Amino acid sequence: MKNIRNFSIIAHIDHGKSTLSDRLIQATGMVSEKEFHDQLLDSMDIEQERGITIKSNTICLPYTARDGQSYMLNLIDTPGHVDFSYEVSRALASCEGVLLLIDASQGVEAQTLANLYAALEHNLEIIPVINKIDLPSANVDETLVQIDRELGLDIDRTIMCSAKTGQGVDEILEAIVRLIPPPHGNPDGELAALVFDANYDSYRGAIISCRIVDGTVRAGDIIRLMALDAFHKVEEVGKFGLTRLKTSSLSAGEVGYLIAGIKTVSDTRIGDTITQHKKPCAAPLPGFREVKSVVFSSIYPIDADDFPSFADALERYKLNDASVTFQRDSSVALGQGYRCGFLGLLHLEVFQERLEREYDQSIIMTSPSVLYKFTLKSGIELSVDNPHYYPDPSTIETAMEPYIKASILIPERYMGAVMNLCISRRGENSRFNYPTPGRLEVLFDMPLGEVIFDFYDRLKSITQGYGSFDYDLIGYRVSDLVKLDILVNGEKVDALSVIVHRDRARERGVHICDRLQEEIPRQMFKIAIQGAIGGKIISRSTVSAMRKDVLAKCYGGDITRKRKLLEKQAKGKKKMKMIGSVMIPQKAFVAVLKARDE
Repeated sequence: MKNIRNFSIIAHIDHGKSTLSDRLIQATGMVSEKEFHDQLLDSMDIEQERGITIKSNTICLPYTARDGQSYMLNLIDTPGHVDFSYEVSRALASCEGVLLLIDASQGVEAQTLANLYAALEHNLEIIPVINKIDLPSANVDETLVQIDRELGLDIDRTIMCSAKTGQGVDEILEAIVRLIPPPHGNPDGELAALVFDANYDSYRGAIISCRIVDGTVRAGDIIRLMALDAFHKVEEVGKFGLTRLKTSSLSAGEVGYLIAGIKTVSDTRIGDTITQHKKPCAAPLPGFREVKSVVFSSIYPIDADDFPSFADALERYKLNDASVTFQRDSSVALGQGYRCGFLGLLHLEVFQERLEREYDQSIIMTSPSVLYKFTLKSGIELSVDNPHYYPDPSTIETAMEPYIKASILIPERYMGAVMNLCISRRGENSRFNYPTPGRLEVLFDMPLGEVIFDFYDRLKSITQGYGSFDYDLIGYRVSDLVKLDILVNGEKVDALSVIVHRDRARERGVHICDRLQEEIPRQMFKIAIQGAIGGKIISRSTVSAMRKDVLAKCYGGDITRKRKLLEKQAKGKKKMKMIGSVMIPQKAFVAVLKARDE
């Protein structure tokens, strides 16, 4: 055990975690030059394309130190984006130490601090690493000052490196061996193993990634998952290389995988404790916090006949990503579908892209919404994530919506534009920090409901791509919320309803009506598209009717002949309007979600 080191790399998004992981894998000789490619641990297409890590991965690196000792380094790679911070908390519970990576040109950012606090909560050894020192814009001295002042870490232990060129990677490996403590545990005690991840293999079922805290597990053992109280027989254990490496056993201090014929990922609870059936441990290990969905959206197949294959694709997706929640939902306009919950906007985007690519589904998503809380006059408290279940306005005592602390990092020249954007989205309590000369951190308290609708796209366009956005939930605040209904030809379209703040209702109503007017095809009669709060119409657009020129053959002559023909046409239109129902094309629902052209 004294030659094992379990560590993780944590950092703000885009500070170079995946690149540093690649260099460590290369430096320990795990991969030949021929087999090497960038982002080795990011296995999904979407991770490769976007250059982000979504799923945390693990790899065992054999390393011979300068003193000739051989070590086994278990690297647990983590995502940097705030939506996947639950993955970070899972990885940290399996480690004894972390490399805290900081970009030399950007300095300490919001997620750097959040990850540092998470590591301190787990009492981990922290090694600060300054990355990207080869960039022309690198400011190492200023970054060292920030590490000392803002993070309170020892700058003498800071390592300089460039993950791109490989400079400083040997020093990092030596520091891991020297500074991170070996794991504790008793290999002969009762088995206690912490489940920190699970992946699905279509041939073997759920493959559990676990950290053995005490005891030893071998193939053939009968194990018990304590949270679910389920029993399974272990088929195979092993360690993670670039592929799975089968071993005879895993014992205290080691990180590895375990296959036990478990059918789905949802049959394993992340943070659960694995123990022996015959000799269980006294108490379960402290697990992770439950993941809570933040953003909700209803999802429907474009063709209603595809619902069975859509439902099947969702079930298969759930095998891989247990953090998506979903329940059956139906809409008059769009048919059968599901109401899904996500950890944030990026999570929703990744879900949508993976469904379309990996599972070949064509889907429509309704406008994303958040979880609102209502207290009724009768004292009952309701949580509503779907406008369909908005309570009767006359019974509401107070309405509350979730707020976030938004942290936006921008070059100083964009300050005015970003301030205007945040204030237009009901941002309040603004604060400013100057992390480095020329760079500005703007902090705002904002309603989450305002951020999920095209905020990020607007921020990127007004800052020409230089703005980075991060947020933390800070709780609920009382708000004046209303339900905005959309009526087409006098009939409500349930899939287009949204819950909004009263001050933003008209603007949102006008936007939706205008978008629908562009997309709904003209009929033989006028179509009114209206936005309404209760019985009060607050916005309207009209799709004008197609018109046949009935006067074409009537040239010259008495005016009464023309009037007679026009009146006959008007009567026919009136009759048609009484029986005419409007077909809304699928692309109209998608158009409503798109940002307005400003």
